[in-house]
Amino acid sequence: MPLSSMFEAMMLICFGFSWPFAIIKTVKVKNPAGKSYVFLFLIIIGYIAGCLYKITGKFDFVFWLYLLNGLLVATDTVLCLHYQHRNKKAPELANPPEKRC
Repeated sequence: MPLSSMFEAMMLICFGFSWPFAIIKTVKVKNPAGKSYVFLFLIIIGYIAGCLYKITGKFDFVFWLYLLNGLLVATDTVLCLHYQHRNKKAPELANPPEKRC
């Protein structure tokens, strides 16, 4: 196994440790305020690029780390979009419009 793959794996493992905590925080708070969707989508694009490089170039176990990290970021993004949509509907549900007779 090349040394460069080891360093790449270490980098992805370190990045990967942060995503479960971000997902847990999103689930607990249920409010994605302050999250940057542009940032999340750029990270996803970066992980997709890493996967494509491993598929078309030097395929090794690091591919699976790119894939796992990408799935974790995608999960956080989907949760943020879900809670944002739900939070926009919450005021409407709390104060329904008055019915006229």
